[in-house]
Amino acid sequence: MKKFTFLSSAILMMLFLSSCYTEVILEDVFIEDTPLQTRQVLEAYDLWYVDIQSTQGYGEVPFLQRAFTISFVNGLFYANNNISGIGKTGNGLGIRVGYYDAVAGVLEIDHDVDGIWTLEVIGVNSRTLELYDRRSNTSYYLDGYQRSNFDYDRLFYENIELLLQEYDVWEKTYVSDTGFANEFDEENFLQFFEGNSGTRFRSSVDALGTPLSNIVWDYEGFYEIYNVENDETLKTLTLDYAFMGNDYFELYVIDDRTIELYHPDSQTVYEFQGRGYIQYLKSDSAAKSRKRVKSNHPTMKVKRQRK
Repeated sequence: MKKFTFLSSAILMMLFLSSCYTEVILEDVFIEDTPLQTRQVLEAYDLWYVDIQSTQGYGEVPFLQRAFTISFVNGLFYANNNISGIGKTGNGLGIRVGYYDAVAGVLEIDHDVDGIWTLEVIGVNSRTLELYDRRSNTSYYLDGYQRSNFDYDRLFYENIELLLQEYDVWEKTYVSDTGFANEFDEENFLQFFEGNSGTRFRSSVDALGTPLSNIVWDYEGFYEIYNVENDETLKTLTLDYAFMGNDYFELYVIDDRTIELYHPDSQTVYEFQGRGYIQYLKSDSAAKSRKRVKSNHPTMKVKRQRK
């Protein structure tokens, strides 16, 4: 195992003497100690979902900014940096990205790319932890899950933009028999990406099954994702076609590589599957890396129309 240096015993003693009495209950794990038995707490859950929306501060811990979930297993540090494959990659834990040790309310991580980081661990409630980076004055919040009860809907819908951009192409695989004919019926491929001036999409009417490298894009425009008031499991999508205005859809996630678009105007259901999976590993370099940011999708006051 890779070795690295931890905090000196003198510093640990100061932490011990200055810490407050802490009592934490995590599932069936009862922890009563002075200070918090950090390692036992971290290992009480299989997966810790990084709630990027709750992050406080203006700094950054690179590996936390990239990860959807992190896990602590016998000194090995794991992360799921992709939505696609989550629940399957690494038996659900993702890929090993480093090593860790934990003592007296302090977590030290030796990340394979980002190096050694020392974070303070603070219990928020029975399943939520705060990881505080004193150097940047930034806090990340983690919600604990077992693999058997992980909230995939939350993951998909809170990170829908990243899911759409995680594949090179989305290919149409299903069109409902019901519904009225409309111009979107001709579209067989969609691509979503971050442009210089906002989120953009491309569309193509090429024949289904066309190799990715041979697809000819017929149109490029802006797209926008919206939250829906009082409905956390529904997003709406507009595609800005200059020749016919915005095309409006209800956007549903079927699984980590299948989305459904419901077109209310024509009452047609479309399914698209992702092709050309883009894998994000440990590195923060080059084009194969990305960072999660707080979403700021506008909110629509609409009612779900898909029956």
